[in-house]
Amino acid sequence: MSGEVASLCEQLMAAVNVTMDPETSHIYRLEALKFCEEFKENNSLCVPCGLQLADKAQPAVVRHFGLQILEHVIKFRWNDMQQQEKVHLKECAMQLLSNGTLSILEEESHIKDVLSRIIVEMIKREWPQQWPDMLKEMEVLTSQGETQTELVMLILLRLAEDVIFFQTLPAQRRRDIQQKLTQNMDSIFRFMMTILRANVEELRKLKVLPGHELQVRAFCRVAVSTLNTLAGYIDWVSLSYISSKYSEILEVLCLLLNEPELQLEAAECLVIAVRRKGKLEDRKPIMLLFDDVAIDCILSAAQSADGLAICKKPESEVVEVVEQRYIFLKRLCQVLCALGGQLCALVASCFSFCSFKLLFSFSGSDAKVSIPANLSKYLEALLAFTTHSSQFLKSSTLITWANLFRHETLSREEAVVQMAVRYLRACMTNFVKTGFPSKNDSPSCAYSRVDFDNDSDFNSFFNTFRAQQGDLVRGACRIAPHEAFQIAAEWLHYEVTTPIDTGGSKSQTAEGMCSFLSPSVLQWEAVTTFMDCTVWQILKSVEEEKFPIDQSMELLQAMLNYETSDPLIMSCVLTNISTLFPFATRRQQFLPRVFYKLFKAVAFKGGQENRVSWSRSVKNVRKHACSSFIKICRDFPQFILPYFDMFYNHVKNLFASDATLSQMEKCALMESLILISNQFKDFAKQKAFLDELMSSVVVQWASDEMKNVLCEPAAFLSYAGADQVVTESGEGTDTAGLNRARVTFALLAMFAMVKRSRWPADQEEAKAGGFVVDYTPTGAPIHRSPGAALFLSFLPNLLALIRTHNNLFLPENMARLSETYGGTHDLMDFDKKTVLVFPQQPLENCDVPVYKTNLERMQGFFTTVYDYSFQILGNAGPCLQQEFYTVEGLARELASSAFVNLDHVPDHRLRLMIHILCLFNHFSEYYDSVLCPLLGPMFAYMLQRLNVKWQVINQRTSVNDDEEEVICQESEVTKEMLDEYLVRLVTRELLDFVSVSCIARKVQEPAGNKEEVEDEDMVMDSEQVAPAGHSTENLTELGKCLLKHENIYMTLLTLSFTSLSWKDTTNCHRTASMVCWALLQQVVGGSLLPEAVTWFFTSVLRGLQFHGQHETCNATLSYLAMLIYDNLRPRFVELRAVMAQIPNISVEALDQYDHRLIDPNAQKVGEKRRKDQFKKLIAGTVEKALCQQFRKEVHVRNLPSLFKKQKMDKDIMSSEAIFLTDLFYPQSNTL
Repeated sequence: MSGEVASLCEQLMAAVNVTMDPETSHIYRLEALKFCEEFKENNSLCVPCGLQLADKAQPAVVRHFGLQILEHVIKFRWNDMQQQEKVHLKECAMQLLSNGTLSILEEESHIKDVLSRIIVEMIKREWPQQWPDMLKEMEVLTSQGETQTELVMLILLRLAEDVIFFQTLPAQRRRDIQQKLTQNMDSIFRFMMTILRANVEELRKLKVLPGHELQVRAFCRVAVSTLNTLAGYIDWVSLSYISSKYSEILEVLCLLLNEPELQLEAAECLVIAVRRKGKLEDRKPIMLLFDDVAIDCILSAAQSADGLAICKKPESEVVEVVEQRYIFLKRLCQVLCALGGQLCALVASCFSFCSFKLLFSFSGSDAKVSIPANLSKYLEALLAFTTHSSQFLKSSTLITWANLFRHETLSREEAVVQMAVRYLRACMTNFVKTGFPSKNDSPSCAYSRVDFDNDSDFNSFFNTFRAQQGDLVRGACRIAPHEAFQIAAEWLHYEVTTPIDTGGSKSQTAEGMCSFLSPSVLQWEAVTTFMDCTVWQILKSVEEEKFPIDQSMELLQAMLNYETSDPLIMSCVLTNISTLFPFATRRQQFLPRVFYKLFKAVAFKGGQENRVSWSRSVKNVRKHACSSFIKICRDFPQFILPYFDMFYNHVKNLFASDATLSQMEKCALMESLILISNQFKDFAKQKAFLDELMSSVVVQWASDEMKNVLCEPAAFLSYAGADQVVTESGEGTDTAGLNRARVTFALLAMFAMVKRSRWPADQEEAKAGGFVVDYTPTGAPIHRSPGAALFLSFLPNLLALIRTHNNLFLPENMARLSETYGGTHDLMDFDKKTVLVFPQQPLENCDVPVYKTNLERMQGFFTTVYDYSFQILGNAGPCLQQEFYTVEGLARELASSAFVNLDHVPDHRLRLMIHILCLFNHFSEYYDSVLCPLLGPMFAYMLQRLNVKWQVINQRTSVNDDEEEVICQESEVTKEMLDEYLVRLVTRELLDFVSVSCIARKVQEPAGNKEEVEDEDMVMDSEQVAPAGHSTENLTELGKCLLKHENIYMTLLTLSFTSLSWKDTTNCHRTASMVCWALLQQVVGGSLLPEAVTWFFTSVLRGLQFHGQHETCNATLSYLAMLIYDNLRPRFVELRAVMAQIPNISVEALDQYDHRLIDPNAQKVGEKRRKDQFKKLIAGTVEKALCQQFRKEVHVRNLPSLFKKQKMDKDIMSSEAIFLTDLFYPQSNTL
């Protein structure tokens, strides 16, 4: 036997060396691996060979394989082994623990790991029933040295992970081990704390003595392992059990924060301890961290944070981050934030509990938690991280500050009020975008190189970070509004008086101009955001008579007087003017100056007269000025009205004198005028103004010449110049640009009118102004729109344009496109990047002159035409209401234009059509006449179209990669990805439209307690409806209307249930949880055909087959299947036949389930148990995930249970009636 073992061991050693040799060929490596695996699976000499290979004299790789053999035997052969074999293996494993390893510093970590796994696998199968002295044996092992102590800690940690966290055991085994651990928790904690103290004391004693470095490292290794194990137990042990030991544990952990070798692990333990949830009463000991010793340890570590994690290379000035110390700072920051969360929860509970006590005069335990005396020290520590150089650490504190500033009690504390002001001053630095990983111009850069892969990642992070800071500044401003405005004002004054610093980054368009990373731009951006947040909160929370009018007018005057040709700075100036404008309404003499400043910005050229050389920043200034006009006229039209004539004349002069105004800019100014004109509150006056403003546009649009162009695809392409050959060098000049501008301007102008033109909201004013023409039978007024006649003249050619645009995708019209414009109808590059979630454009490229190719201009034109055509239709309903919806044959005309030739229209065009239909969903009186005739054909067509596209996607994704031999070009792969993304977007948006427009939303009732919310039964979406009757309360008015049209409603049902088997888990979950049952429930009581019922049920099961591997989808689909089966099985026996076809279904369990369902006298079970039973019945429909298909099953047998539940002598619920008063008197015999 020994000779055979030795021979096998030599072969195994050779095979292991072959697999680990990088020079080995692939074939030899596979053969060696196959030999090793076959040996583990089939050979009867695994144990002796494994023990021989695991001898510490062998190389580490061989030893590791030997230990793996032993682990494999325990995991897969334990149930078939004789008792003496098990005992022998256990004794050998314990012998390996005792003397089968090298010293703690020499032994490889993977050897220790696999050795601990061997012991844990035996514990999982034998403890506590068959191995009662396991813990004592572990304790004895620790007396043999540091190596054994570390191994014992690894065993205890892995045992807790497998049993509590990973739950890799059957329920009964898991319960037995967890209960035994809980019973022995007192001795386990005492054992770990004793080892920790002993090793820390030795560490401190020897650290100061020279020549003991190895011993110090050994003690440190044991202490680290003990802290890791302690963390694994603190995370789950009952708070009520360990609350008495919190003082000792927290004190030791806080003191270890000053030990550089152990501070990281100590901080990780503290994070876990402080983050614990549970009853507030049990969490009170956490407040011990506010005691002097603990808070001083935390404060000293936090205040030294900025210099703790960095070091300078001696040979250079480059600063590097010491990663382990930086991780410690992150953990310490998490401790502070978690502590703040506990403070907010406990202090809040104090007042609610006290109110409850006063109300009912209970004499329970006092739950009061007073505000800590060291609150100011805690806030200092938190501020230290808020002012740290690391942008990540700064962002980590935001939620805690927000909780403190929002807290009803803490926000009134003097310490918090003072800290709010200090926080606002810290934001003056934090708002400035510095710390790009590629640069070295800030201390933050070194940390950013650790936290972010590139500048793009950092930029995305910082944009979110600054937005969150903005919310926080608003919160702090609510506490100290005048101090906040004073800080903002001082900062803005400083920037106004400081010369512009372009820094090392020069603009690529003009000498002396800033780039996005210039110091002055970064400062101006920061102060602008800060000012906006501050003013927003002051306007919201401060009484009007306390507004800082004088100071704000001084700032506004400074902005109006500030002159610069730098577009980036000018954009910030415009933002500040818009921000301060609400205060200017109290000093109206400033308004004309504001208008002149904005008009000047509309014509801003940035020192570049040639429009071709304008950068994106210059164009943004002009757009910004137009947007500012719209915002001011929208929010304060009553203050602008006295200056209407001046405003209108200035706009007309600008249109006549400035040839550089784009169509978009002109229409934005027209939009502003329309907003002001709404304040006329006189139908005749508003109509006359709109006629004057829009007549030339409408006359030209409605002309016969334009009609001929818009009705014929060939004529339209020629008019737009898409059939011309034009080169980028200028040969063959694009002569159709003016034609495209006319069409664009007409559409934008009409969109501005229908979007902004309104009658007065006040009904008395509307009636007095002549807007009310009649009343409905219910007494609601019927209004007329001043722009109705203009729109109705515009409508016929608009519908012709939409029809023509759809026809442009026909093959014969695609062939008419010239060589130059072959890709005219493709998705634009910017939109492609948005759909594919590609990184945004680098900041350095934003000041490059905006140059568009001829193709890009043509793409932009057709995209604009299509988008605004539908936007006009969508906004016409809210603008004109009955004057639009009562147009003769409107539904027919819309369908014959928007729905024509949809087979050739690409997906990115269809998305907008779905969006616009949402705007038609506001006027229920026109559902039957307009919306239903549109939705019926659209739902039917989209069902057919999407079903075909998803069949292609499903087939493509199910093809085995090994069978794909064709190597696609990168462009082909990108196109395929883009097409699939677009199909997903169209699908989700269509089903979202169904959900929003047809399904009534219900407000979720608050749960009675936290345990109810966290129950695993609540995985279901809150929108999922219970099968309580068949009323239409779950449908909106549109849903009820569609229910009357059987064909449309069945199409909706078919679309919803078919989508469950499309390979889109997000769509599947949302549709199954919110749409399917809400729609089907309405027809459950009707005359459904058995084939339809069978199809609905099998569609859900098919969805489970596709998506059942995903836990969320599995829960949602299983519940949906149960709802259908429970409600329809009593009427349709066909469902039983479907269930019988599920693989591996238990017929006996199915019979029991059916019996309870059908027999009214059968014993009913609770919903949770019913869900579990049904989920087990249909488990065979769920395919195994690929990662699970070839995994060998591990079977752990249950042992005789240690703990048996005692049966109750009496069923309380079946006893006589219990009255409320009986519950409060122990002498009552009722219980």
